Amino acid sequence: MRIVIAEDSVLLREGLIHLLARSGHEVIDAVEDADALITAVTSHAPDITILDVRMPPGFRDEGVRAAVRLRQANPRMPVVVLSQYVESVYAAELLGENPAGVGYLLKDRVGDVAEFVSAIETVASGGTVIDPEVIRQLLARRALREKLTRLTAREQEVLALMAEGQSNRAIATRLVVSDAAVAKHINSIFSKLDLPPETDGHRRVIAVHYYLQRRTSPEAGLPAK
Repeated sequence: MRIVIAEDSVLLREGLIHLLARSGHEVIDAVEDADALITAVTSHAPDITILDVRMPPGFRDEGVRAAVRLRQANPRMPVVVLSQYVESVYAAELLGENPAGVGYLLKDRVGDVAEFVSAIETVASGGTVIDPEVIRQLLARRALREKLTRLTAREQEVLALMAEGQSNRAIATRLVVSDAAVAKHINSIFSKLDLPPETDGHRRVIAVHYYLQRRTSPEAGLPAK
């Protein structure tokens, strides 16, 4: 296979080059940032691209966003994402409706060289290889989205104000309702988010955490504040 690698860590990048070469594959280009990745893939048309999620200049999600762009331009282009973390929003977008030729592997769970090379070859041939932890988090994200859609428009407003750190009294004043009405809405929110009184931690904090997680999703449908 002809492979392009995008990884900002010199040691890991060189290690991948030697590992893949020993397995009979050719690394035709190895770059350290997302812009160079796009250029390399456009120039070389590799059989597969292996990339890190976080790369210069921001060290956030530049790599996986580049992978999404590459797949949008050519849905048949095989890509393997290597990451320390699960970027669930972009992982979901990358897999999309056509997960063929996509791999998402967590670096600290790739411990077997033969298994890793096999995963690369599987993706290059059109297969899909996803780390079980990635699948778990994507399923949890979907379940969260479904829970939040249970909320009424008023409950969504109340939750948004809770996320701003507003007290029950402040929320009541803002929405021109009684304190009792706000308490009723909040209890309903807890119920619909499956947060019973015995839930570990503070239910209000957990509900706000759910809300903020949902707000990071590009398809979020909750009202903006």
